[in-house]
Amino acid sequence: MNTEGYLDMELLRFTTAGSVDDGKSTLIGRLLYDSKSIFEDQLEAVEEASRSRGNDEVNLALLTDGLRAEREQGITIDVAYRYFATPKRKFIIADTPGHVQYTRNMVTGASTADLAIILVDARHGIMEQTIRHSYVASLLRIPQVVVCVNKMDLVDFAQSTFDKICEDYRQMSAHLDLGQVTFVPISAKLGDNVVNPSTNMPWYTGPALLTYLETVPLHRQQTQPFRMPVQYVIRPIGDRYPDFRGYAGRLACGQVRKGDSVRVYPSGMSSRVKSVWLADRELSEAVAPQSVTICLEDEIDISRGSVLVADALPLPMEEQLINVEVCWFMSPVLQPGKKYIVRHATAETQAVVKDIVYKIDISTQQRVSGVDHLEMNDIARVRLKTAQPVVFDYYKDNRTMGSLIFIDPGTNNTVGVGMIVPAED
Repeated sequence: MNTEGYLDMELLRFTTAGSVDDGKSTLIGRLLYDSKSIFEDQLEAVEEASRSRGNDEVNLALLTDGLRAEREQGITIDVAYRYFATPKRKFIIADTPGHVQYTRNMVTGASTADLAIILVDARHGIMEQTIRHSYVASLLRIPQVVVCVNKMDLVDFAQSTFDKICEDYRQMSAHLDLGQVTFVPISAKLGDNVVNPSTNMPWYTGPALLTYLETVPLHRQQTQPFRMPVQYVIRPIGDRYPDFRGYAGRLACGQVRKGDSVRVYPSGMSSRVKSVWLADRELSEAVAPQSVTICLEDEIDISRGSVLVADALPLPMEEQLINVEVCWFMSPVLQPGKKYIVRHATAETQAVVKDIVYKIDISTQQRVSGVDHLEMNDIARVRLKTAQPVVFDYYKDNRTMGSLIFIDPGTNNTVGVGMIVPAED
């Protein structure tokens, strides 16, 4: 493959989720195998592992179940990332666990996804984990959702079974804030409608899964107002660049050009863009999610954690009391009154949880009031008071500027993640 062409190809990040034994790892293995994205030594290792487990055929699930404990138990525990490409697009896959106790792993894998594949076993239909994973996809505002009805070979490729599951899913998810939902009937084990169209389901006229992944429009944040959290300040460089002062970071959204008027937070001061650099090359413009260095016409006090934004409406918000939807990752539990370090984009500040507004019962999607703590894998809405104002957009508008993580100050462990949301009436 031409290197320059490869670098210019679009990248699609997607995550897989579903109940235990729905075939997530097998599906990813089939995608890799049929698209010829497996090295020979990888295939030999999987063939050997399959024989040691007594399988008569290659167990494609072992291509993604990388941990020894996963291979021994036949389940996915950690998030397994895999990379492959076709002539049309590059892909990063996050194969996430199906067990309830690993909900936090799904949140981790889905946090940067452009698309979520939710598997449903054709024999069992909608399960509790289907609801849980759909809710997480809604919570994380994943733009595209593909519901793959797997193991169609075990229900004689019946269209009636597929149609019923599609209708059940539509009813279940009617009140969720999901992106575009697409349904595909597949057999991951046999390869039907995964990479190649199925001859066993002539009633299905849509694309095979890989064809859909290659052609689905990507939701990009290049048309939104410019935002760039400053990661590093590049000061004058010796005698060669004595006057150079730039601000390096990754564009969270929008685009920026020389001459654009920008505002700096938290100071609120304005200036104009003097130049935009990618390494040692000056650019006419930069677009999200490029990482660049921006030089301004005026000398302004800017440091790591500052945010450069377009000096035009809508401007970001700057508040200390914020409402956050939280997924709690670890023990010890989250309790009101406890202090945490909150990292938002490139900024850090101390924060205290004022109160837990409600917790979500994922199995029923109902709100539970009167909760005094959150345990691992709980999802809830809390009110957070920060020591310094947080410069943000709501998560629904900008996933980068609307997300944060909780860090335990005693252990430095990441103990939770949050999405900033508007206050409810």
